[in-house]
Parts: sequence; C-alpha cells; structure tokens
Amino acid sequence: MDFPALSVDVQPHPWTGRFDGDGAAHRRWWQAVTPYAEARQDRSPLRPDPPVRAASQMGATGGTPPEAARPAVILGFCSDEGVRRNKGRTGAAKAPAAIRGALGPLAFHLDRPILDAGDVAVRDGHLEAGQARAGVAVSSLLDTGNLTVLLGGGHETAFASYLGVAGSEAVRGGQRLGVLNLDAHFDLRDEPAPSSGTPFLQMAQAEAAAGRELNYAVVGISQPNNTEALFSTADRLGVKYLLDEDCTQDAVQSFVSDFLADIDVLYLTIDLDVLPAAVAPGVSAPAAFGVPLPLVSAVCRQAAASGKLLHADVAELNPAFDIDGRTARVAARLINTLLNTRH
Repeated sequence: MDFPALSVDVQPHPWTGRFDGDGAAHRRWWQAVTPYAEARQDRSPLRPDPPVRAASQMGATGGTPPEAARPAVILGFCSDEGVRRNKGRTGAAKAPAAIRGALGPLAFHLDRPILDAGDVAVRDGHLEAGQARAGVAVSSLLDTGNLTVLLGGGHETAFASYLGVAGSEAVRGGQRLGVLNLDAHFDLRDEPAPSSGTPFLQMAQAEAAAGRELNYAVVGISQPNNTEALFSTADRLGVKYLLDEDCTQDAVQSFVSDFLADIDVLYLTIDLDVLPAAVAPGVSAPAAFGVPLPLVSAVCRQAAASGKLLHADVAELNPAFDIDGRTARVAARLINTLLNTRH
C-alpha cells in the first residue's frame, strides 16, 4: 500500500479507552487505530488481526473469512467558521476530538485497518483555505485505495469532502458520483460567502463548471425548516428528497436503493441534526421531529453494503451543547456501523 504525504495541522493524539486485555478477543477501537504518519514511516502492510467470528460468518465449509476490506483513514476537520457565518451555535470545531473519544472505548469487530491522519484546522476565519487543504488530503488518500471518513466540523465539512471526492481519480476518470445527505436541511443557500448552509449549492455550481450535473439526494428534510426558496432551488437542481415525516423503513430503503442504482461511487454525508433532539441534542439546530436512529443506521448499512461507498463524513456535532456525550456516542456508533458493514 502507498502512503502519500499529507499536510495536516494537528497530528493525532493517543486514543484512550477501557483495557480488557491484549489480543483480538479483547480489542477496542483505541487499541486498533494506527497513526497514519507512523504507518507511513514503517510502511506497514496493515494487516489487521483476524477478528473472532461466529461459525455463521465463515464459509459454508468453515473456511477462512472474506478478504480484508480496504483500510479506512480518519481525518478531522476542525471548523465552525461555516456555522458562524450561517448564524448558528458555534463549537463544532471541537467535534473531531469528541467523536474520537466516543469511538475509543467501543469494542473493535472490524476486519479492516483503521488509521488516524490527524486534523485539518480552520483558523482565523480562513474557511476556504481549510476546505481546500482537507480536499487535497482526501483525494490523496482515496487515490491510494483507502476509504476516507472526515469528522466535522459544521456542515461546511461537506464542501471539503466534495473537493476531495471530485478531485479523486475515480470521479475524474468518469465514474458517476452520487451525494447522499442525511439531513433536516437542504443546505442550498445562495449567500455571498460560503457557510454551513451553502455546500450543496457550491457542489452544484462546481459540477456544472465541470460539465456535469450534481446527483444529490437528501433523507430527512424538515419542511418547516426549509423555506419555499430552498425547495424551489432543490426542484430546479433536480434534488431528490424524502421528508422526515415520510421516513418509514420501507420508504427510506426504497429511496436509497433507487438512488444507488444510478451511480457508480457514493459520498455519504451525515448531518447529525437529522436525528431527533432527544437522540442528538448536541448540534447547532436540534430537530423537533427528526428521523429515528434505527433508520439512519440502516441507511449507513445499506450504503456500505452497496460496495459503492467512496467517502463519508459526519458533521454538526457541537460538544458544548451535548448532554452526557449523547450525540458524540451516536456519531461514533454510526461510523462503527459504516466501517463494520461489508458488501
């Protein structure tokens, strides 16, 4: 495996968690994660210890497990500049550390290597420069065969993700990109300056400049929290969406399945404010209604199982408003689900 040099602002800190013993049977996330720079220096083959599997997970004759999945690289995007510009509650810049803290104690059942590349930080209001740096890092990681997970940050994280995905060899080579957003909001605002409310309009404009149309779908739109102008923009751009009140299990599964059928590679973005406020209180704009967590988790499994997942991010966690780390734990659980699902 190749390890491209990455320009990050903060190297990863040591992960922590409960210790139950050494070896695969006792392993937790904090014991499994390898710093990206360390792996690059060692040129490690990154072959994970095989997890303990039930007989039903083996082959029909009790053979070896399936070939290990591609490595996943975690990168933080420490930003709340987009939320500030969007007049939201700032604090999301501290989210990557909070999500890592919630992931660390989880039992590790994955059969893929996990690397932590550290953080890109937006400082002194220079959002666009930070998005560009994160995008370059994501592209480099994708082009060397990794699955990338960007930890936001406000939902301005999404445009950083897009820059990385659109700059990857997969998309530049002509594969059809689909952007699936789990969100209460379209984030299609037409504003003078980019913010957490503009990333998907920015994507549509960038795709148009490249001679393509943005293939964008949203699960969980809250009608009372999106103006008529935003619905008109969504209709003009051909955005597919499912309202939060229409999110039954069958409706969500069918909606996502239809969307996946028309694309080659998927960028999945999870805005935690898609969830009910009782489940995800630590966000800039808590949801009065929201999409139940089991349905959001099912979308994560469906996306990963499709074999089309190229990149994912999680956005809008604000630790300053979280209750008992509830929202951070939900974010960690969803990331664990994404990376633990095989196609």
